[in-house]
Amino acid sequence: MSDFSLHIWPPVLLTIELATITTLLTLVIATPLAWWLARSQSWWKEIVAAVVSLPIVLPPTVLGFYLLIVLGPDGPGGMVAGLWGARTLAFTFTGLVIASILASMPFVVQPIRNAFAALGDRPLEVAATLRASPTRAFWTVALPLASPGLLSGSVLGFAHTVGEFGVVLMIGGNIPGRTRVMSTAIFDFVETMQWREANILAGGMVVFAFAVILSMILIEKRVSRARA
Repeated sequence: MSDFSLHIWPPVLLTIELATITTLLTLVIATPLAWWLARSQSWWKEIVAAVVSLPIVLPPTVLGFYLLIVLGPDGPGGMVAGLWGARTLAFTFTGLVIASILASMPFVVQPIRNAFAALGDRPLEVAATLRASPTRAFWTVALPLASPGLLSGSVLGFAHTVGEFGVVLMIGGNIPGRTRVMSTAIFDFVETMQWREANILAGGMVVFAFAVILSMILIEKRVSRARA
């Protein structure tokens, strides 16, 4: 492998690994949360929704700062890391996954919540008349009908993780081979005037962003046709 490939491929592969793990774990957390937000009558559910949406409006440095405190050696993350002899979850791949989940959560929750809310009560009432339990109705009726929302949330979550910079830089520290992903690698290449490498990674992210936007448009059109 050439020196050029050694500079380019590690952050690309690490970014794909991070985005894949983050998207899967975020879906596991976001799906039941979105279901509760869509169906609950609790007065404080919008407070929870506002908390989940905070990463959209908070500067990444603010979120990264508090995550450093929580994941650092004096926070809960340090206590958890001590279970396997480490001092901190900051500047590790595990910490990067945790930070990415929190940063991507609103982009995954909102489309899924909207999809669940759009179902209305009728499909679940029909399932109940057929003696389906609430749990079975969720898995066999609600989830399949809300699949476009889950797909949209997955695409947005994956894309946001790939493009995240501020939180990733503060929590990951841009360590080659461990936490250096594409967004931080571009920053590093520009700082060291490695224009060729920076241009290739930046161009790849432009193509990726275009593909994401086009996918979202096609998903929306398909959903609109299905509803019509």
